Amino acid sequence: MPNEVFDIPTWSRPKVAPDRHVQIARALYSVPGELIGRRLDARVDAHTVKLYWRGELIKVHPVVGPARHTDPADLPAEVSVYAMRDLNTLQRRQPPRHPCRRLRRRVLEHPLPWTKMRQVYRLLGLVRRHGAEAVDDACRRALDAEVIDVGLIERMLTRGAGAQLPLIPKPSPTASRFVRAATDFTVRRPS
Repeated sequence: MPNEVFDIPTWSRPKVAPDRHVQIARALYSVPGELIGRRLDARVDAHTVKLYWRGELIKVHPVVGPARHTDPADLPAEVSVYAMRDLNTLQRRQPPRHPCRRLRRRVLEHPLPWTKMRQVYRLLGLVRRHGAEAVDDACRRALDAEVIDVGLIERMLTRGAGAQLPLIPKPSPTASRFVRAATDFTVRRPS
């Protein structure tokens, strides 16, 4: 006689959503992308969620309660970096001599760096559109002014700020207000 109580599974027929997830017992579980829009058979017990397509087991997930469980293998390779918020892959994707690496590093120093990942993607798009040299110059000028804003860099590039004067003007070579001529300090002696 077994000491454990038999766990009675529950079955359902969830539909695969466009985000490649099915909802089962208030939780979301990922499935391979070719099944979008199809209805699957799902078996849920106390520890696992098993997903079947036409009687064939296609996926096994642990039960996560009211949360989301995404397997990176279920996502396409070009989307998995974005969906899984993988900062290491994002940093490896760019060569070390990439323009704006200082700005990119400053953006990702945020306490919640995955909230700033879109700014890094936007910065990479600016490099593709405007060229590495122009973007690097705009990044340098923004960092000189201690501004970490990719929107500002984009405005600088679209408005042609590269041809303008630098942000910090150099002092003019004119004489100072209190400078006097050397003849003002000559001692006049009675002759």
